[in-house]
Amino acid sequence: MSDLKSALGEAAAAAFAAEGLPADYGRVVPSDRPELADFQCNGALAAAKAARANPRDIAGRVAQRLRADPRLASVEIAGPGFINLRTSDAALAERAEAVAADERAGAEQVAEPRRVVVDYGGPNVAKPMHVGHLRASIIGESLKRLFRFRGDQVWGDAHFGDWGFQMGLLIVAVGDEGVAPETLTLEDLERLYPPAAARAKAEPDYRDRARRATAELQGGREDYRALWRRFVEVSRTALQREFAALDVRFDLWKGESDVDALIPGMVADLQAKGLLLDDQGARIVRVAQEGDKRELPPLLVISSEGSAMYGTTDLATVLDRKQSLGAQLTLYVIDQRQADHIEQVSRAAYLAGYAEPGSLEHIGFGTMNGVDGKPFKTREGGVLKLHDLIETARAKARERLQEADLGADLPAEEFESIARQVGVAALKFADLSAFRGTSYIFDLDRFTSFEGKTGPYLLYQAVRVKSLLRKAKGEGASSGRVRISEPAERDLALILDAFEGALSEAYAKRAPHAIAEHAYRLAQTFSRFYAACPVLGAPDEATRASRLRLAETVLRQLELSLELLGITVPERM
Repeated sequence: MSDLKSALGEAAAAAFAAEGLPADYGRVVPSDRPELADFQCNGALAAAKAARANPRDIAGRVAQRLRADPRLASVEIAGPGFINLRTSDAALAERAEAVAADERAGAEQVAEPRRVVVDYGGPNVAKPMHVGHLRASIIGESLKRLFRFRGDQVWGDAHFGDWGFQMGLLIVAVGDEGVAPETLTLEDLERLYPPAAARAKAEPDYRDRARRATAELQGGREDYRALWRRFVEVSRTALQREFAALDVRFDLWKGESDVDALIPGMVADLQAKGLLLDDQGARIVRVAQEGDKRELPPLLVISSEGSAMYGTTDLATVLDRKQSLGAQLTLYVIDQRQADHIEQVSRAAYLAGYAEPGSLEHIGFGTMNGVDGKPFKTREGGVLKLHDLIETARAKARERLQEADLGADLPAEEFESIARQVGVAALKFADLSAFRGTSYIFDLDRFTSFEGKTGPYLLYQAVRVKSLLRKAKGEGASSGRVRISEPAERDLALILDAFEGALSEAYAKRAPHAIAEHAYRLAQTFSRFYAACPVLGAPDEATRASRLRLAETVLRQLELSLELLGITVPERM
């Protein structure tokens, strides 16, 4: 089932080919002047430049061929050679009916599914999650859902930091403090880590002790392993709580430690392939390439103390995913500032043959900033814990619901559930509505508004449609085949048709903002349709049935869009 843009693009391509011109010039896009046309084709200008011909002449010949297409009500030439296409009401009705009959609401699947790992979340064991983890969790969860919806086999992996230098720091700190391992809490670890990290920077002897402890932990020292297991145990409970509060679900709860057994064999393999080099007591893989605009440092595999580094476990993780999952594509949803590290690991993996060139992608993102334009902090200047941010969003959502007199007659438990959904929707949509590569200003008052381009607005619109459909059912009204006659009906059919295009763009660019934009435009278009075209008060039964069918389809597509963003719609407000 092809969307109208693609179908008309095929027709335009055939028209260009029939004129002896490359079919590529037949690309069709939504019109930037919707009052004039639904779609447009600008290929005649490029074709004329290549053929040294008159663009309006080429456009005229192509347009003449397209006018025979029954799906088009008009084909007009504008400006120097733009071809404006307006679809017929019958074609729009047919397409809207096809979308309505499709359980995927017009969404297609990939022709060749792949085995995909989405590496996101990435919290460190023994540290609380903070706002810096929010974007990785939200973007990664959405990409996991999107790739799975498109038909790929997908694993979401939290990839915990549980095996590096911070573990050695904590082992030393706990030993110096004299805390009994069995009594350790996450609060103890939160208290001990910052001063230990500060001492390691200021005192070389303390840093060396932590490095030795890291190497001994990785070497199998049992008392250190027992202490480390306690770190993991107390951390995992809190991490699962925060992820669950965001409706983030992982298929794999693996950490750096899970590939420890692979490291000796991998190091031997790198050595045998001539990739592992000695460098001042450490062992490295050089990854710089001819043509690099700046020098990329080598990947440090084994430190001078003999311990595995972050790059070591990350490289071993690539190997593990190849061996255990047959991964064909890995998406690293990690802060843009980690771009060099991901590039180092990726190049080393390609050199070693652990992944196909180009199969390891860094999905970088900007920062969530305060009003001062700097990474978001607490009023005291500290890093805000993610748990506190989620609770703040829920409290603000509760306040907004009460201000709007929504949910006042609902049971307290249901009201609290809705407040949680609204709060999470506010956080997620604010993050996902802009391209992930950009930074944004955190403004909870704006994000939680039920007006404008916000998550709560979309939830409210979806709930309105649900209420309409419940009322229709109560009145015994049922939906029927779609008919198009009014301008608002045309607009709604066109936006329903655009779902596949939004998904395709989001999938190709690894950019959920295309889905967020579609969801917002769909909600806006339905709101205008609802105001202009009475549904239950339609002039006749056939029109009422058609408009109910459109409303049902809007709800399904809107809920699917929000689900791909990780947002759940309540039944009522």
